[in-house]
Amino acid sequence: MLLDDQIKTQLKQYLAMLEGDLVLKVHVGEDETSKNMLELVQTLDDMSPRITIEHAELERTPSFSINRVGEDTGVIFAGLPLGHEFTSLVLALLQVSGRAPKIDESTVKRIQAIKEPMNFETYVSLTCHNCPDVVQALNIMSVLNPNITHTMIEGGAFKSEVEEKEIMAVPAVYRDKDFFEGGRMTLDDILDKLGSTVDAAEFNDKEPFDVLVVGGGPAGASAAVYAARKGVRTGIVAERFGGQVNDTMSIENIIGTKATEGPKFVASLEAHVLEYPVDVMKAQRVKNIEKKQLIEVELENGAVLKSKTVILSTGARYRQLGVKGEQEFKNKGVAYCPHCDGPLFKGKDVAVVGGGNSGVEAAIDLAGIVNHVTLLQNTGELIADTVLQERLRSLPNVTIITNALTSEITGDRTVNGIEYIDAVTKEKHHVALDGVFIQIGLLPNTEFLEGSVQLNERGEIVTDRNGATDIDGVFAAGDCANSAYKQIVISIGAGATAALSAFDYLIRHTEELVEV
Repeated sequence: MLLDDQIKTQLKQYLAMLEGDLVLKVHVGEDETSKNMLELVQTLDDMSPRITIEHAELERTPSFSINRVGEDTGVIFAGLPLGHEFTSLVLALLQVSGRAPKIDESTVKRIQAIKEPMNFETYVSLTCHNCPDVVQALNIMSVLNPNITHTMIEGGAFKSEVEEKEIMAVPAVYRDKDFFEGGRMTLDDILDKLGSTVDAAEFNDKEPFDVLVVGGGPAGASAAVYAARKGVRTGIVAERFGGQVNDTMSIENIIGTKATEGPKFVASLEAHVLEYPVDVMKAQRVKNIEKKQLIEVELENGAVLKSKTVILSTGARYRQLGVKGEQEFKNKGVAYCPHCDGPLFKGKDVAVVGGGNSGVEAAIDLAGIVNHVTLLQNTGELIADTVLQERLRSLPNVTIITNALTSEITGDRTVNGIEYIDAVTKEKHHVALDGVFIQIGLLPNTEFLEGSVQLNERGEIVTDRNGATDIDGVFAAGDCANSAYKQIVISIGAGATAALSAFDYLIRHTEELVEV
């Protein structure tokens, strides 16, 4: 059985929300995936009187398209949209039927302003938690603009295409058969890359905020909620809502929540923020902040936002090795997300660089997929939690090498090995393999603050116990600040502290801020 009873029950509830009739055009063969696809579309047909099935000639076998009656919408699934892509299927059915996607009007206008025909294809793996964001964004664009089509391609069902294109990281997006972009992207990211930008005037015309939060991760979301609950005018500007948490698959240490997944947790953060009158400005990168009469936050699009107080919660990003071959083979064997890209290395040999929790967890996960994992740690012992180390050492297809200083990632067209120097003997070694997953910690996203806010030697924003920086009215919280530990739960608390401190600042400076 392709779908269990619980999933079928949920699916039937969603299909009851269809607003118009749909035609699923199906192209299948005799292979097992084709048989499963027929079962899936037949299940959809059986569950809703609004759905009918037609057999048609499509580019790939097996595949099916979702269409309005008498109109091809350009939304196609090649391979089975199950796993993390099941949500993409459900949303596509609803949106093609006429249910409006949950995006703001300015984004709708940006999509509809595209006049050039564009045919997108996205290669995914069903275990990738970043892929659905890209698939759903491009599906929305196809639904709203007749000049755009999009095909989700499940890499496991089309291995020959994946190998021919040498795809070693997902999502991998192609536009008109040429590589467009790889990795997680939001709808706004795609539109920016296509040159359909937001008019800076939309930001310049905004009234000054009482509290403006820069960054949309756990710290930023917490700060926005706490500020909004005080009844002050609150805004949040973020390049990517959720930040680094979007790339975290398993979260098991948020007190009161036994287990969740990064994207799911981010969705709950955003939903909580939107419960309050917070002006959320996504897909915007901050270029500079400057204290004048008010605090001015300059965006890369040239717009300037003004606020009485600012909370910096820009988070952090994956730290890179900085060795030869890392950039050359990025997405060609060098990867940073084992959940997203691990399935592409099934049966192959890979390395994980990093012996902390993230590195050991990655090695454990990959060991269940690949042929062999070599974990390299640059110190004499692993630094991950004991329970994780014990699990790792119990796996038969894992080799742990300590005192290993990675010196180069080697390859031709794709990665073929990794070189390291033994920190004790100084001998150079080469390990033949097909992929390298880098898990060596994070770097704070604070480069734009150099020269304006005090940073420590690690690039973290220096704050006091209240989250205050050396600029009057500017606070900081989360992984971008000098907190003792980098944990989601700590960032949430730090965001709340910064918001309460900002509110206290507003109260204490009411008279001078009113004059401004």
